[in-house]
Amino acid sequence: MDTWLVVGLGNPGANYAGNRHNVGAMVVDGLASRHDLGSHAVDRLAARRRGADGAAAFKVHKARARVVEMRLRVPGPKLVLAVPLTYMNVSGGPVAGLMKYFDVPVERLIVVHDELDIEAGVVRLKRGGGEGGHNGLRSISQSIGSKDYLRVRVGIGRPPGRQDPAEYVLKDFSKAEKAELPLLLDEAADAIEALVEVGLVDAQQRFHAPR
Repeated sequence: MDTWLVVGLGNPGANYAGNRHNVGAMVVDGLASRHDLGSHAVDRLAARRRGADGAAAFKVHKARARVVEMRLRVPGPKLVLAVPLTYMNVSGGPVAGLMKYFDVPVERLIVVHDELDIEAGVVRLKRGGGEGGHNGLRSISQSIGSKDYLRVRVGIGRPPGRQDPAEYVLKDFSKAEKAELPLLLDEAADAIEALVEVGLVDAQQRFHAPR
């Protein structure tokens, strides 16, 4: 049975839990919650600030990641949901380790990450391409020796005024953004499921269509 690896990027620790840069990890936590595998990502923000561990269903893997296995349907392909326990800029090590352990080829790797160059609240899908200055993607590409993995790009928009993008991504979502965050996490989780179920082209037609 085909196995997919779905990696949500972020930084570990309570101080980073609500950052825009952690939206990839939030999406993966939300997908686990959808299938009764853990607490909802939004609800977990407060718990993580209190120093609580990740959702109970996730186990710490030797590749330095929180991992849980699931199926979208039975019978159906297995999904390994993972959130690296390393900092963003060294995400590649855990991803490479998990790909080897679960025998996942690059074409069945899905990386979920924040994207400055996409309007806030918008989800876009692609395979391959550059990293656009994203340190997590750069680390993964270097560690696995390929850029040809699938990406679920979660738009956070550009910072206002002259704010440094590096500072912007490490800030929590604004109050207005938090109100819309559950919808954004759900849409990104839908996109992951679509990639697995119908493939990239059909998923792009669905999620890239004008709304």
